[in-house]
Amino acid sequence: MEPITILIVDDHAIVRHGVRTFFEMEPDLLVLQEADSGEAAVRLAAELIPDVVLMDLVLPGMSGVEAIRQIKQVSPQTQIIALTSYHEDAFIFPALRAGALSYVLKDVHPEVLVEVVRQAARGESVLHPQVAARVIQEMRSTNAEPSSLLTQLSEREREVLRLIAQGLTNAAIAEACTISEKTVKKHVSNILSKLHLLDRTQAAVLAWQQGLMHQGQPSSEHR
Repeated sequence: MEPITILIVDDHAIVRHGVRTFFEMEPDLLVLQEADSGEAAVRLAAELIPDVVLMDLVLPGMSGVEAIRQIKQVSPQTQIIALTSYHEDAFIFPALRAGALSYVLKDVHPEVLVEVVRQAARGESVLHPQVAARVIQEMRSTNAEPSSLLTQLSEREREVLRLIAQGLTNAAIAEACTISEKTVKKHVSNILSKLHLLDRTQAAVLAWQQGLMHQGQPSSEHR
């Protein structure tokens, strides 16, 4: 039986070494390589086509979420486990949207992590209990009110989102709304966080899907 091949991605050498050492004790697991950045992870995934990638989400340079998205493009069959210290929505939903199969926290027991890897290789998802609770809560909220995804945004954030959907840059949005570019960046960050989105493109798509662009033109009266 062929071993499950693994790529470990973390910018802390001690974490990579610890995980690798434990995995090497398991006869059915084979660590192919380690990466300390998202860029290296994508390159190695394309080259090695591992069965499973363990992905830290906070990395220098390319984020773990972006690395997940690119790895799924270059090696669609590779299953990705987000292994992180963070359980906030701003990390959970972008990672899952980008293509992570499982989401576990770094306080996981090594023996449990081994089983998570085996399950990932079979295409089975594992979510940390806190993460699973948030996903279920979000699904219930979305199913109950499918057209109200944007209601959690302030009027100013909705205005900024409209302008994003129109293709305006931060500088152009700042000029249109008579606010600073720094304030625009904060609004954009809040929008992505509240809507659990990865980037401006997803925000623009959602704005059109939710009919925001047909609800009137933005106004700069409310600051």
